[in-house]
Amino acid sequence: MVVFYYLHAIKGLILAKKTYVLDTNVYLTDAESLMSFSNNDILIPLKVLDEIDKHKKRQDSVGAQARSTIRKLDQLRAKGNLSKGVRLATGKGIVKVKSYNPLCLPDDLDLDDPDNQIIATALSEMEANKSRKVVVVSRDINMRVKCDALAILTEDYQVEQVVAKSDDLYSGLCEVLVDDQIIDNFYEDKPVHLDDKIKLCPHQFVMMISNSNPKKSALAKFVNKNSPLSKILNPSAWDTKPRNKEQQFALNLLMDPQIPVVSLIGKAGSGKTLLALAAGLEQTLGSNPVYKKVVVTKPVEPVGKDIGFLPGTLEEKMLPWLAPIQDNLQFLMGDDRMTLDMYQEKGRIEIEAMTFIRGRSISNAFIVIDEVQNMTQHEIKTVLTRVGEGTKIVLTGDIEQIDNVYIDATNNGLSYVVERLKDESITGHITLLKGERSKVATIAALKL
Repeated sequence: MVVFYYLHAIKGLILAKKTYVLDTNVYLTDAESLMSFSNNDILIPLKVLDEIDKHKKRQDSVGAQARSTIRKLDQLRAKGNLSKGVRLATGKGIVKVKSYNPLCLPDDLDLDDPDNQIIATALSEMEANKSRKVVVVSRDINMRVKCDALAILTEDYQVEQVVAKSDDLYSGLCEVLVDDQIIDNFYEDKPVHLDDKIKLCPHQFVMMISNSNPKKSALAKFVNKNSPLSKILNPSAWDTKPRNKEQQFALNLLMDPQIPVVSLIGKAGSGKTLLALAAGLEQTLGSNPVYKKVVVTKPVEPVGKDIGFLPGTLEEKMLPWLAPIQDNLQFLMGDDRMTLDMYQEKGRIEIEAMTFIRGRSISNAFIVIDEVQNMTQHEIKTVLTRVGEGTKIVLTGDIEQIDNVYIDATNNGLSYVVERLKDESITGHITLLKGERSKVATIAALKL
């Protein structure tokens, strides 16, 4: 009897195993996704391999994930026949490549559509192995809707979320109600410490508000629990002055060489990129230089056609992506094109696409990475782990304007850095709320 129950339990475990059919977008989001499904089996539709191959030459995060996936599959192929199935690793399931039976697909679905071919593959597997649950995993909402309509189990592929929603992201500023006397002491340059129960992060900015008079307030910066609150300096950089308190906070972080990692989040026109560049120029080309050069870069994340469709040399192809950076630098240089060109020729200012700096170890530089919201968690980790001695790195972006379809406001590289490093003394962050580009830009950002 004991043996019977034991065998029955083993059979139940076997039947409990699932077969996951991963959509192309899963691999392009995370090349490690193959290892994310415990001891369950992975079925790769032949069409998915074809789709991945189309993306392998892209010079962005999607292309990197495509190439990594192909390499992993090639390593598995060396261990066995993918058409028969190859075990991923000890304790993991089997990965298998399979085509589809066209007769499994309803007549009103076009087989020329890649998504429908993936669905047909799942239906074919369900027909061939009725004892096993088959689950289609896709980041495409419509794909999941179609699967559900065909009674196919379906799931989204969840990339690690650093916060539940974007509003929960660390802002770098908090408001604290205090007694009048504390504010008075602060203005009289007496040491002020806040209650230990108030959770603050290193280099977090604090707005102290009187609990008896809301109009009475003071701005301060928290360094650590052993140091009193410090007053906010009102710095300028390269003849650029802050226009609001958040910009003032940003410049404080940017001009402090003791804070090697600074992140700025803000909508279009909030001044995040301009302030970062101004601080970099001041500390590199100013009267008291701290760094040897300014390096400015951004990920290549095209909206529309890929870079390969553009005419010209590689440098000419990159101009549309780097033009906003060029515009900001030109503005700071006072439209002196020759001066900007001279600094670039001498190597004091470098403007490169992310593709060109990946893998480099840059020391004694002020690095500005723009549009970081389009980078994956893995990509930004790769960049930060390459930072050399004496280097300050500034990350800017708008988490509400993400062009990478495989990430969102809660799991992109910028949000990842802000949340994961907020408790570290080497970092500082501020979210810029107010647009300062123009009245038109401000209203458009808020209303449209």
